[in-house]
Amino acid sequence: MTDRPPSATDVLIVGAGIAGASLAAALAPWRRVVLAEAENTPGYHATGRSAAFWHETYGGAHVQPLTLASLETLLNPDPAFSDHAFLSPRSALTVGRTSEAGAVDAFVAEFQAKGVDVERMSGVAIAAKIPRLRPEWSEAAYEAACRDIDVGGLHAAYLREAKRAGASLVTRAPLRAARRIDGGWRVELGEEEMDAAMIVNAAGAWADKVAAACGVAPIGIQPYRRTVLQVRLDVAVPAELPLVIHVGGQFYFKGESVGRVWLSPHDETPTDAHDAAPDEIDVAIAIERMQSVVDWPVAAVERKWAGLRSFAPDRIPVFGPDRHEGRFVWCAGQGGFGIQTAPAIAGLLAAQLGAPVPAGAIGRIDPLPFAPTRFA
Repeated sequence: MTDRPPSATDVLIVGAGIAGASLAAALAPWRRVVLAEAENTPGYHATGRSAAFWHETYGGAHVQPLTLASLETLLNPDPAFSDHAFLSPRSALTVGRTSEAGAVDAFVAEFQAKGVDVERMSGVAIAAKIPRLRPEWSEAAYEAACRDIDVGGLHAAYLREAKRAGASLVTRAPLRAARRIDGGWRVELGEEEMDAAMIVNAAGAWADKVAAACGVAPIGIQPYRRTVLQVRLDVAVPAELPLVIHVGGQFYFKGESVGRVWLSPHDETPTDAHDAAPDEIDVAIAIERMQSVVDWPVAAVERKWAGLRSFAPDRIPVFGPDRHEGRFVWCAGQGGFGIQTAPAIAGLLAAQLGAPVPAGAIGRIDPLPFAPTRFA
């Protein structure tokens, strides 16, 4: 880790969260790579605040192929990359009230058609998995394969792999401006200058700002605040409680340890890119929504935090060369599913920038639906 970039590189990746770190690890064996982070440490914003899980249906049908293709890397990583898996068992229930049975049916039908192992549940079967469930929550889709992700471990493994392959990590180095020169870009990184043949914009909530600083038209990447909290309950809810998500997108909660859960009001408050903090009203809404589903008295709020998730206008990840400026490459708009899709997106984008096409499921994905050209 350094505060001073080299004088020149093939590829400058702006942003050292999970998107930038995973791409650097995939590309560094084949190209000179500099990974530039504006903050003191990589992953300070979205990646470091993510309560992530591998959930095949999360993000919708367009994202599901990326999620599925990433599973092998997360579950059975190459020993040279990691000596342990990044996933641990969880399971998931997408739940609805009796009046929302049709929405649950549609959810199950959509993903069963794509080969996802999702099971329709109702009544007693749901109550057996969620203690003290209120009776009106009688409809659910069950996914046994849902798993927790060791986000910190995965991010650190990508940074180690990138360094081992020769990539340079520069911190406290915001991209202030860039201008086109013969063969690439002259870039102002913090107080330093460097040349790069290509810029990759993996700046998350700051992606449109980075584009503007390079004279490239923004796509419309919109940051949203998401609130998460950990509460201690007055009831011994098991640590292995499934991830419970509302079919209408109003909440999720999951077990953390015995008598403790993580929960979120599933808020998406449009905001500017900034160091996000939780709003007390969102904390209160999260507790109220959880208690509308289960009879769990809350003893204390032990932790609360907020992060930024960023979406393209169509809520599908965007990666590939800009539609007008081919030496400016996007890797943005991963929403809340950037961790679970990182292996696939990094492999596919690295292949467009000079690395070999990945073997297996990742290499079989067509990257065209995710290209920035769709916004022309």
